[in-house]
Amino acid sequence: MNVSYDYSDTTVVVTGGSSGIGRAVARRFGAAGATVINADVRRDPKDIAEEQPTDELVDDVGGRGVYVETDVADVAAIEAVVEAAHEYGGVDVMVNNAAIFVSGNILDLDPADFDRLHAVNAKGVFYGTQVAALDMIDRGVGGCILNTASISADLAQFDHVQYDSTKGAVKMITRGAALELADHGVRVNAVAPGHVATEISEGWTESASEEVQSGEVIKHVPLGRAATPEDVAGAYLFLASDDARYVTGETLWVDGGLQVF
Repeated sequence: MNVSYDYSDTTVVVTGGSSGIGRAVARRFGAAGATVINADVRRDPKDIAEEQPTDELVDDVGGRGVYVETDVADVAAIEAVVEAAHEYGGVDVMVNNAAIFVSGNILDLDPADFDRLHAVNAKGVFYGTQVAALDMIDRGVGGCILNTASISADLAQFDHVQYDSTKGAVKMITRGAALELADHGVRVNAVAPGHVATEISEGWTESASEEVQSGEVIKHVPLGRAATPEDVAGAYLFLASDDARYVTGETLWVDGGLQVF
């Protein structure tokens, strides 16, 4: 069953929208008629199988695409992209998706890697939530903030402690912000993907489609495969929709049943 949404009067900011889950989310909102601002440090996709920038893709599927160069670890950069959204009526949906991944055992962690991971993955979500909420409140409108968490928010994995700790932070930022922003009519939720074939890991050269076939990314998934970014994107549209008007502070697991174990 295909579910259709109409976001034709909606402005959506997607951080990290050039590739992976962010790109799929941007495309889906664009196909539903939204103005989508891709806030990323780079315009071009990382996936070697993709050449078209996300803003052009959004235009092609029926939305209005915009690109704003944004480093989410810099609160001033997030303030700038939220301000840029005023040209299109102001941000209605803020998707804090940008993230990086660096593996490493706790005994060997590089402090610089740890700080960089938390600056992007945790601080970026905190700043994005804070700045978007302040703008929504200042404009006197309710809004929706969606954060990309992960199964790593609850599931410890070998050599993932620094990454897992950032996603645990995202989950609690979501819950705490939902509590504090409810009186302002701002809903805050998170999507927690499981194994998804994306380009988040530095040094990957395979395309997402090739990674789906990798035995290493589909272990212990009851549905028997890794997700594609498109498998995850619909959850964001649902949580931003009126059907989720009474949902806040939730983490929606999109993991192929991995949490069953």
